[in-house]
Amino acid sequence: MRSIAPGLLFVFAAYAQTRAPLPPLPAPMSLPKPGPVTDAPYAPQPILPGGIVIPLYPAGSPYLKADRVREAEQYNMSQAVPGRISSIVNIHNPSIEVHPVDRSLNTGAVVILVAGGGHNSLNVGSESADFVPFFYNYGVNTVILRNRLRRDGYNVQADAVNDAMQAVRMVRAYAKEWGFDANKIGMMGFSAGAELVAPAAVMFEEFEKKNNDPGDPLAGISARPDFAGIIYPGPSPFARNRTAPPIPRNTPPAFVLCGGSGDRVHAVWAMEYFNAMLAMSLPNIELHIYGNGRHPGDKLPDGTGMTGGLTDRNDTPFGTWQFRFIDWFRDLGFLQKAGVETKAAKDTAAFVKAAH
Repeated sequence: MRSIAPGLLFVFAAYAQTRAPLPPLPAPMSLPKPGPVTDAPYAPQPILPGGIVIPLYPAGSPYLKADRVREAEQYNMSQAVPGRISSIVNIHNPSIEVHPVDRSLNTGAVVILVAGGGHNSLNVGSESADFVPFFYNYGVNTVILRNRLRRDGYNVQADAVNDAMQAVRMVRAYAKEWGFDANKIGMMGFSAGAELVAPAAVMFEEFEKKNNDPGDPLAGISARPDFAGIIYPGPSPFARNRTAPPIPRNTPPAFVLCGGSGDRVHAVWAMEYFNAMLAMSLPNIELHIYGNGRHPGDKLPDGTGMTGGLTDRNDTPFGTWQFRFIDWFRDLGFLQKAGVETKAAKDTAAFVKAAH
């Protein structure tokens, strides 16, 4: 390759100095923003384009704080990606945001996404919004749950867990209108979000009994999730320092996942849930503990932080966990056409019947 003569370099440099400046970049368009504060309960706005947003409870519900329900949510935006909502706080009118798939792809299956954030924020970017296009490719509909947070004065085991079970009832109530299969509605929770999914998977019967008033439009609709994804979880009802609830024989199948020694505390919580299910031989439970894996937010030796959800995680096996979930999901029949009974449902029915 021939070198450029010094004279030509001078010409190029002179040209670069005299050319017209680049035009200014346009501002980002259609950025999401919270809704306005009015005299009515706050109306949650969609996180992603096309989202169908429905509050979980009617105005005046005893589950809501009347003195705070009009407050607007607060969005924490990415500093590098215009329009990307990293997390949300100040949630006082909890809601679901529904994202259906095209009819040509639709399996009828629904994953309700429950983000983590230590109960101090809701990490809807990496642990909810990113999963909408991922599951779309498999014909799986998605729902983003915006549940209430401890930082805003709510009790996790009561208020936030109730939000999770109410979300299942709400999605099931509108399943026909959205083209969903009412028998293929489940949840996937991350870290603090898994602290809601785990109790919802075993305490749904109690919730249904408490919320069976004839005036409730969701009365009689099951709050039982058809599957549970428990991803690098916080403590479940089966943690050592808690009084474990009874486990119904129709407890849904579970996919449990965590890093190993690098995320030891959460790995112990993951195994405690798995072991509780295994002790009663619950069908279709699966556990993955990765040798190389840390919790989202933890610092690596070089000072950088590990992020959650679908991130690659430095090309480690832990970075492809979502495909292990798809393997499990397919094996249980959730990726078949809508209306076809799943293997998960058949196995659960046989397990319940075996007790009689």
